[in-house]
Amino acid sequence: MNHDPKIEETNPQKAVIYCRVSDPKQRKEGNGLDSQEHRCRQYAEAKGYEVEAVFPDDMTGGGDFMKRPGMVALLAYLDAKPDERYVVIFDDLKRYARDTEFHLKLRRIMTERGATRECLNFSFENSPEGKFFETIAAAQGELEREQNGRQVRQKMRARAERGYYCFGVILGYRYIKSEDGGKILHPDAVNGPIVKEALEGFAAGRFQTASEVMRFLNTHPTIKRRGLYGQSRQMTTNVLRNPIYAGYMTVKKLGLTMHPAKHEPLIDLATWRKIQERLDGNAYAPARKDLNRDFPLRGFVACASCGNAMTSGWSKGRNGYYPYYLCQTRHCEMKGKSIRKETLEGEFAALLQGLTPARPILAMVKAMFADCWTRQAETAKVSATAARSEISAIERKIETLSERIVEARAPAVIQAYESQIEKLSGQRADLAEIAAKATPPKGRFEDVYRTALDFLSNPHKLWVSGQYELQRLVLRLAFTGRIQYARNDGYRTAPIAEPLRLAGTFSASWDGMVGPAGFEPATKPL
Repeated sequence: MNHDPKIEETNPQKAVIYCRVSDPKQRKEGNGLDSQEHRCRQYAEAKGYEVEAVFPDDMTGGGDFMKRPGMVALLAYLDAKPDERYVVIFDDLKRYARDTEFHLKLRRIMTERGATRECLNFSFENSPEGKFFETIAAAQGELEREQNGRQVRQKMRARAERGYYCFGVILGYRYIKSEDGGKILHPDAVNGPIVKEALEGFAAGRFQTASEVMRFLNTHPTIKRRGLYGQSRQMTTNVLRNPIYAGYMTVKKLGLTMHPAKHEPLIDLATWRKIQERLDGNAYAPARKDLNRDFPLRGFVACASCGNAMTSGWSKGRNGYYPYYLCQTRHCEMKGKSIRKETLEGEFAALLQGLTPARPILAMVKAMFADCWTRQAETAKVSATAARSEISAIERKIETLSERIVEARAPAVIQAYESQIEKLSGQRADLAEIAAKATPPKGRFEDVYRTALDFLSNPHKLWVSGQYELQRLVLRLAFTGRIQYARNDGYRTAPIAEPLRLAGTFSASWDGMVGPAGFEPATKPL
């Protein structure tokens, strides 16, 4: 077969286009990739090139080009057609590589594949002088990238030191404009209360494990839809560990530990400390998978014969399935003898009704709360004055240690100073929390005592609400241990918690004021 050289000369040069933006946000909201491709196509058309493919990237930074999916795909495309000699077109030299080492490596790799590089704002020349100027241009791009990175880090550090968190998304918060410019975290109207409830619930023992918190969070669609599978256990643990919810931030890469933040916290520092103690203590075993909402008394009611906790389940009958409780302890005389769910839980509800104290008792408890609140507020003011004095002393120590770190050369000495700063920062955070609570916010007392009295006045009301979390909360607050239940006789004496026991002491015999005879029995005249 004869080849006609005139036909070969008319075949256009084949080309591919590479375009890149440094942020996925630019790809979604801007026209960076589209505008680059448009200019490259105009260039190719003017040159008479035939564009076969376009390879876009939205990776940030200069870094290793083999971590860019678009560049990896481009090289794979060249490898798939080793007999072709392509022209690789890109809009700007900075889009190609902003790291001298990787720029030179990429130049060598493309040369090995027979590809020619062409840039709209830079002319490549295969000469010693051309390679020299290309290396200078690549080094200049790397210098600009590192200078920009340094400037961004300095701005982020300065803003963080001023108390503004600026390091990504925080569950339960959103960013809003701050009064002094920039953005500040603000509790999200939807997810904020949910996260707050989860944090306080774990601290108070309502949720025994991080897995329980995870399941609670994932029951809310606004949180579950954040990811393919919702909150994972590790993500939930990160939430429980993060001091950002208590108004502090720890940013290891900036050397900030428990640094006071300006945003509104969801919980106080004392609550966050309780969460850390529970996470570190491993005091509770993971929740049983079969401890479900169908049987809120499972694991709480014990068999009166053997003292072990009852189990529960569904039994298949002629017309459907029926719920029941039973003891499954080996050698127990009541083993396998079921108790209907409505019977056991109905008698428990009646037991709770008997724990309702009289109104005069509640009024007395309210007065006691108010008295304690006043005394604690006075004590807090004295403590706040001392705390502020200690904070000043600690800040002076931190400043001195920071100066020593700059002068130190030995890594062990630097690490020791950093450890001391971290410890002092934690002490400063604790003292700042004490100082902040010197004057309770207006209406805070009403919020606190209302929650306590709602439970004390009528635990039965919370139980019959049907909300599983509230039912489990009633069990933990109203009783100090399990209640034994006899199949034929009902509940045995319940271990009632001290607040309810004291509140109910006089409710049955309350009859107004004490009479002239007093409480003691009358005595015969001498």
